[in-house]
Amino acid sequence: MTRKQVCRIILFLAVFVVLLVPLTYMLRTNGGVKDRFNGFYAEKRNSLDAVIIGSSSVFPYYSAPQIFGETGIVCYPLSTNLQRPTAQLYLAKEALGRQKPQLMIFELRMYTGMEQDMINNMAYTRGVTDNLRYSVNRLDAIRALLNEDVREDAGDDDTVPYTYWFDIFKYHGNYRSLRLPSQWMSFLYARRDPLKGFEGTHEVGPMEPADRSGVTKVLPVEDVQEKALRDLIAYLQETGQQALFVVSPYAHDEKAAAKFNYMEEIIAEAGMEFLDLNDHYDALGLVPEDFSDYGNHVNVAGAQKVTHFFASWLSERYDLPDRRGDDAYDSWLDAYARWLMYLRQEKAAVEDNIAKENYAQR
Repeated sequence: MTRKQVCRIILFLAVFVVLLVPLTYMLRTNGGVKDRFNGFYAEKRNSLDAVIIGSSSVFPYYSAPQIFGETGIVCYPLSTNLQRPTAQLYLAKEALGRQKPQLMIFELRMYTGMEQDMINNMAYTRGVTDNLRYSVNRLDAIRALLNEDVREDAGDDDTVPYTYWFDIFKYHGNYRSLRLPSQWMSFLYARRDPLKGFEGTHEVGPMEPADRSGVTKVLPVEDVQEKALRDLIAYLQETGQQALFVVSPYAHDEKAAAKFNYMEEIIAEAGMEFLDLNDHYDALGLVPEDFSDYGNHVNVAGAQKVTHFFASWLSERYDLPDRRGDDAYDSWLDAYARWLMYLRQEKAAVEDNIAKENYAQR
């Protein structure tokens, strides 16, 4: 083979990679998670004061625009559906690779779950791996999360490793989605999210809050989840990163409360803070109709209350800056204005559902 031929091959491979990566980004399934991660990558480097990582107990609960509008704190959510605890370490590394937040926040609800239940549907693993930009950290996340011990009826794409390394093999059939301008705008995987990662609902599924604050029993979490928590804490300590671990309000039982007590002990031993919002229902002001699905998540009316309490708590507890009035954060001011309009519309829909007793399906 001549030198000229080698150069042509190298050039071809370089062009192939340059085209393959943005095409992969565009073909990834559109939706809230993709919008949220695109929005994260679109934020200016080292511009965030806090990042909150977790599952669906994050994105419908905490409105980043509201936090900014009420306190000036710039906090962005990196959350996916049923996010496996092991993923939080790699999402933290992703966040700290682009930002220098004073505070990292981690939601703990998924740590009470069983690993086998989580890997039964690897789509939830893909919510993380298939929304990270191509990088060494993404490869590390795949190695940690990929588990071929899935259900026998799982799709082929969930058991073949190369479909995680090169997820275009999973999403090549999405070519019709390229008719959407938003898909083309994802070619760099950096597109502003108008609501800064918030994704809510106006559905109503009432739940009477149960006070578990009196539970003193301590129950260990599954070994794999404890390892994930300890590995995460070790990384945060190694990097000198200030962190807060939080539990969002939901209908949990005494067993789950005992597991949170166990995690609280581990977190306290590490000198880090723990906040269980289930212990603050009176201060939150939540009512049964603030939940969207009978206790698992809140609707926008509940999100407004949770966010207000949480924003005030962050402002009083941590020395985080107030970015309001800083021209560099005009997109956040725009997001807050958009949030207020969105909130009015969605709360009206919530009230209409309550009036008509149009409740969510069980």
